[in-house]
This record gives sequence, C-alpha cells and structure tokens, in this order.
Amino acid sequence: MISFFASCKKIGAVILLGCLPLGSAFAQGDDFGMWYEVEAQKKLSPKWNASLGAEFRTRDDSKTADRWSVGVDVDYKLLKTGTFSMKASAGYSLLYDNNPEKLTFKSDGLSPKKWTPSYWGIRHRLKIGVAGSLDVGRFSIDLRERYQYTIRPEKSDQRYAFTYDDDDDLVSHELQSVNSKKRGMLRSRLQLGYNISHCKVDPVASVEMFSDDYGIQKMRYEIGAEWKLSKKHAFSLTYRYQDVGADDDDNEVNSHLIGVGYKFKF
Repeated sequence: MISFFASCKKIGAVILLGCLPLGSAFAQGDDFGMWYEVEAQKKLSPKWNASLGAEFRTRDDSKTADRWSVGVDVDYKLLKTGTFSMKASAGYSLLYDNNPEKLTFKSDGLSPKKWTPSYWGIRHRLKIGVAGSLDVGRFSIDLRERYQYTIRPEKSDQRYAFTYDDDDDLVSHELQSVNSKKRGMLRSRLQLGYNISHCKVDPVASVEMFSDDYGIQKMRYEIGAEWKLSKKHAFSLTYRYQDVGADDDDNEVNSHLIGVGYKFKF
C-alpha cells in the first residue's frame, strides 16, 4: 500500500504539471470526434472477471470514420483488504484504422516525394496491467499502470514514390508498401471517482499519460459520469481532451472528444 501512495504522488505531480498548459492547449485547430463504446462483463469466479468490448471512433469534426475495434480482457483480483484492492489484467484488441492521407515533399517544398492515400489497415494490440484502488469515504482513488504493444502489419502497394531527373522534372513513380511497425507504450492513469448518496449517477475524472522510450507522447484528460440503471446495465457520458505529441502511433491530433458508452454485466 505504501508503494501505491508513492506512485500516486508521482503521477499526481505529472497531473499538476500537465494541467498548467491545458488552457493554452485548447487551440482553434483542435479536432472534434465521437467515441461509441459497448462492453459486456462476466464474473467467472470470486477473483476472475472477463469482458468483451467494441468501439467506434470518428474524427474531422465527427465527419469521418476513424476506427473500429473489438477486444477481450481478463482481470484477476490480487488483493482485497479493507478499503484497498489490487488487480492484474491482460487483453488483446483488434484495431481497424482509417489512416489519413499523407504527402511529403522534397527539400524545395514544392515537389511531391511520397504520397500515401487514405486507407484502412489492421493493427494488433496486446496489453498487460496492474491497478490499485483505495476508497476514502465516498471518494475512490484509482491508479492504473498498463503496458501495450501494438503491431501494424505491412500494407502492400499503398504508397506512391516519385522519381525526378536532374532538372527536377517528374519521370516516373512506383508503388511501395507501408512498412510494418511495432511499438510499446506505457499508460499511467490516475482516476478520482465519487459516489453520490442515494443517486444512480456517479461522477469521475481522470488524467492519463502515454509514454515510451522517447518520453511522454500524449496526455488524455477526462471528466464524465456513469448512470447505473440497475446491477446489470449502465450508461456513461464522457468528455475527453487529448494533447498529442509529434510522433503519435494512432495518427491522432489534439482533439475534443465526446464518449458515449453502455456496459452490461451478466
């Protein structure tokens, strides 16, 4: 439990630093999108749980389909003592992405060098994690550390490469493959929830940091609420803001996002 609070303190410092420039990050060029999520959860035993989820995302002011995905996860309760609990989890997701058009130029800034039209492609994502939760009165404090490893297979005959002569006149072009790519990412999330007395709607807020060997690549800030219709059914509504670095594996940009979710337990 001591290490849990130490980690919270560390992530809390990152939250404070990350929130300082947040106001200036809401630029006019930010995108807007919608995330629609459904999830089914099953309690397998007192310690084991499994879930199956699907998601659909949009971008470009919600005018363009961005991603379809489906995933399966399992978690195991490691510890439960008083108001503190800890669990480990693992999962797999299949991502079907709409990759945006990409055009690069030669050093003159005028002559196209490579052109990749927009295309749909598959990625495979494996993930493992550990999470701790502490209840303080009606508040809940959750810290989750998750490592994900994403594999993008090669996409044949997808990119155009242009060849020029000594006078910079275009002489030919050829089709090339988009190379395969593998990338690991550590996701650290600190979440604060509150249980309102005699109310089926529980508010929640969180901040999540995405980092790899090159440093912090993305910050995600969320605030929302879950409406528990019954023990089996729940709806959620979430506002997210993403502050994305220059080298993002998901082809994302700084975005305002509205998430709508449905969860079923059986």
